Amino acid sequence: MDTTEPTTDESTVDESSGFAALELRPELLAALDELGYEEPTPIQQATIPPLIAGNDLLGQAATGTGKTAAFALPILQLLDTHTGRSKAPSALVLVPTRELAMQVSEAIFNYGRHLGVRVVPIYGGQPIYRQLQQLDRGVHVVVATPGRAVDHIGRGSLPLEDVQIVVLDEADEMLDMGFADDLEAILGATPEDRQTVLFSATMPSRINSIARKYQRDPVRIQIGKGDTKPGAELVRQSAYIVQRAHKAAALGRILDVESPTAAIVFCRTRGEVDQLTVTMNGRGYRAEALHGGMDQHQRDRVMARLRDGTAELLIATDVAARGLDIDSLTHVVNYDVPSAAESYVHRIGRVGRAGREGVAITLAEPREQRLLGNIERLTKQQISLETVPTVADLKAQRLSQTVEAIRDALDSDDLDEFQQILDELSDEHDLSQIALAAAKLAHDAEGAADDDTLEIPDARRFDRNDKGGKAGSPRDKKGHRGKPQHGSMDERGRDNSEPTAYLYVAMGRTAGMRPGDLVGAIANEVGLEGREIGPIRIADNYSVVGIPERSLQHAITVLNGTTIRGKATKVRQYKD
Repeated sequence: MDTTEPTTDESTVDESSGFAALELRPELLAALDELGYEEPTPIQQATIPPLIAGNDLLGQAATGTGKTAAFALPILQLLDTHTGRSKAPSALVLVPTRELAMQVSEAIFNYGRHLGVRVVPIYGGQPIYRQLQQLDRGVHVVVATPGRAVDHIGRGSLPLEDVQIVVLDEADEMLDMGFADDLEAILGATPEDRQTVLFSATMPSRINSIARKYQRDPVRIQIGKGDTKPGAELVRQSAYIVQRAHKAAALGRILDVESPTAAIVFCRTRGEVDQLTVTMNGRGYRAEALHGGMDQHQRDRVMARLRDGTAELLIATDVAARGLDIDSLTHVVNYDVPSAAESYVHRIGRVGRAGREGVAITLAEPREQRLLGNIERLTKQQISLETVPTVADLKAQRLSQTVEAIRDALDSDDLDEFQQILDELSDEHDLSQIALAAAKLAHDAEGAADDDTLEIPDARRFDRNDKGGKAGSPRDKKGHRGKPQHGSMDERGRDNSEPTAYLYVAMGRTAGMRPGDLVGAIANEVGLEGREIGPIRIADNYSVVGIPERSLQHAITVLNGTTIRGKATKVRQYKD
């Protein structure tokens, strides 16, 4: 890491506009200029001044708004890097996933390159001895996942007595993953006069509860919700109403027509990710899976393949893909409609950045149409309802691709090498027949999917008097949009109308069981999202956790074959 003194020429910095107007130190302005940053985003303009002034802050911000720099730059602005090496960090940033920990750590290092900042990411899935060595050498900023931070605090390797600022990034996601107790323990171990910053995509009551308990008169900001999200207008949003049995075939058809450079497909469960990855590879796509059942080496390999263009399709669960930032991404696909509209906004925020156009595609089952209406109301944008490409559409698309391939070949400089083939065949066949045969070979080389003869039925449900109303917004007989019917939602974003079943887990407090252990095990092994898990009760010798009734038997089967906190345990249905 470069620890040389800065050599910034302050006379070259225009202090009347851009980041200079925020009165950042010259070392930071130099780094931002080298990184190509020109103007602060709205969240950076709103956040940086009060944080530099020492205020606590509670911010609602979606993915892609630039919030990493919004809290990283004030941390670096206030950081004293010229004192002797201290093992105790001055700043602590807590994030939900290892990918986000690495991403935030890299960003802070890049912004502080001229300050000699020492930043260490600590997360599960990496050998702890390496993290112990880095922390022992001294560090200015620690970026950590809550579980691993608690481990280090318990070991005495993460002293917090000198922490001046704590940032909780994506706080709602950490709560959904069951880290509430860990966050309380960490915040309780930091000095009372610390500066506390919370960023969250949504603002459930639990976030406000943490703010009331741990913040002092915080500045509140809200950026990036619905139609105020930067770049949202650049995202083409469409939905296809498809029966579940036809979803995989429909996705293949749609991607064949869209021809994405790189795409993320979001699935609900780990099993669905694995199955769809096999299906899409069989269709000829270079697809990779990403979910919580993979170790860090596997995850790193997948991301490297996606970033270098070796893979073009990432099929992932929501939690596993949290925090990923891929420059080449052109398409986001929701294989199912997210139950929380805010999750949809998060996902499509991965495209349409920096002035680039992007595409968001959603495959909705007929029963999910009301959820599309919820999303439209939140984003104040219409989602175009499309028809799945037919066999004829697909054939036309492939013929068009063959024409383009032949045009490209006609422009090449090495056609003379194939003159001998033409000479031999021209004695036996007409030139037009030879050309047609060559075109057929080129067309066949593109490959054909197994379902090319299958017609996928249009599953849209309209009122018999409807003349094209939007999905999720059924019209009455006069053509007016009606209110969608839906069950109540709890603060985890789960539909209360869905029956809940309870698991009995034969481990409790005496075995060190924590809510995060249960949520992590169930999310990874059963494939449920954090918001689908709960309530949780931990007794001395056992635990009880609620999950959707539809997943009960699958959960019992897979959890009885795995370990929690390194120990095998018995799991069965709990009945009071």
